[in-house]
Amino acid sequence: MLRPKIPTNPIPTGTVIRPTVVQPTAIVPSAQTPPPAPVPAPTRPTVQLTPGSLALVVGGGVAVVLVVGVVLVSMLLAIAVAGASVAVCAVVLRSLLNSERTHR
Repeated sequence: MLRPKIPTNPIPTGTVIRPTVVQPTAIVPSAQTPPPAPVPAPTRPTVQLTPGSLALVVGGGVAVVLVVGVVLVSMLLAIAVAGASVAVCAVVLRSLLNSERTHR
């Protein structure tokens, strides 16, 4: 039926360049240079937390936790309300369909 075609290696085209032989050369030592002077490490200022800045950091963390909590609770409440409304709609539709069957 279907047979795969196996590719063959094509014959190289164009001119073939032979590699040239590299002749070794003599190594001439150069004048030694003194090593570079060490660079002093940059001094970083240490972080100093005063009682006021510590209270600010703690207050900011508490505010972030409260905001994230409020957002998550509101999303959960929205999902619960949507689920309850879908359930009520399902009960109403079921009631309407059952009442339609019994009245005929």
